[in-house]
Amino acid sequence: MITDPLSATLRIASSGLQAQGTRLRVVAENIANADSTAPTAGGDPYRRKTISFTSAMDRSTGSEIVKVKQIGRDRSDFQLAYDPSHPAADEKGYVKRPNVQPLIEMMDMREASRSFEASVNVIEQTRSMMNRMVDLLRS
Repeated sequence: MITDPLSATLRIASSGLQAQGTRLRVVAENIANADSTAPTAGGDPYRRKTISFTSAMDRSTGSEIVKVKQIGRDRSDFQLAYDPSHPAADEKGYVKRPNVQPLIEMMDMREASRSFEASVNVIEQTRSMMNRMVDLLRS
C-alpha cells in the first residue's frame, strides 16, 4: 500500500478529532447528569460514563489511527445523601446521588479539548504544507 505521508497525517489527525469529539460528548453527558437521581424510590441514579481508546490500522493509508474502543460505565459507589422528602429516597430517607465528580469531568474535558486542538493544529500545518507543495509545483 503506497500512500503519501501528508494524506496519512490528515487521516491520523482526523481520527484524533473524532475520538476526542466523542470523549467531549461523554464528558458533557456526565456533567449534564451530575444531579440526575433515580426516577423511582430507592432506584439507581445516573452512572458516570467512561471512554477508552484503541489504535487500529487504517487500510486506505496504511497508518495507525485512534478509535473509540468502548464507552463504559464507572462502577464506583454512589454517594448517599439524607433527604427523606426527595421522591427517590429509600425507606430510610437516603437518596443515591450520581457518581459523577464535576472536578474530574472538568479536568477530563480540558485534556480532551487540548488533544482536540492539537489535532486541529496538525491538520492546519499539513494543509499549509500541501499548499506550499502545490505552489512549488506551479513555479
